Amino acid sequence: MKDVKGREQAEMAPGRYRLYGSPDSANFVVRMVLEELGEAYDYVPVDRHTSQQKSAEYRRLNPQGLIPVLEAPGQEAPLFETAGILLYLCDRHAALAPGVSDSARGRFLKWLFFVSNTLHSDLRIFFKPHRYLPGDACRQQFNEALLKRITGGFEHLESELESNGHPFLLGEQLSCVDIYIAACARWAQIYGTGDNWSPDETPCLANLLTLLQKRPAVLKACELEQISGPAFMKPLPMTLPGITA
Repeated sequence: MKDVKGREQAEMAPGRYRLYGSPDSANFVVRMVLEELGEAYDYVPVDRHTSQQKSAEYRRLNPQGLIPVLEAPGQEAPLFETAGILLYLCDRHAALAPGVSDSARGRFLKWLFFVSNTLHSDLRIFFKPHRYLPGDACRQQFNEALLKRITGGFEHLESELESNGHPFLLGEQLSCVDIYIAACARWAQIYGTGDNWSPDETPCLANLLTLLQKRPAVLKACELEQISGPAFMKPLPMTLPGITA
């Protein structure tokens, strides 16, 4: 990851974003949005297998040592936090989100931050509970509680989709929230929830996932991430180095 060490010297290409990520990490969400927007960007791989995201060089980009990071032309500092990056991109390019004066703006914001702060956060904790509970004594009970929250999160999204009667969460038009939901659904299926949740239990959400995985921008993002097979409906786990460390 020479780009990280030399980022102060290396000039960003005019008008291009720079996305730092690792296969099938949260950068996948940002990449799908960039591809949907049709915006030019450069990708800098971060090797999680060697914990490169914890290096001093990477922590200059994100002091938490987490993925993803987006460097944007004209911004004084790198962006991190997935929802923050999505909100920035959608507002800057006036796409994939209602405008600030749109009547759907509040609904968009509440679901964007629900997915980020609740669903995605619960999934991240569930995948690696040892980071939060050092012993085994309470871990099973802890995971069972998280599974209920995760399943409940998908049920809330299903109810919203069912109530609006449209294929996407906000209606007929795709938003970045749909893309974020799809990534969470992917990870829920392949990284630990097992038989506790399946899109088959949420038909409206299953329809959203089926529509999304056929979109050219999503297929392009999957190709670049080296994700094979269907992205969101019964997805296959990846075996590339760096995705499980």
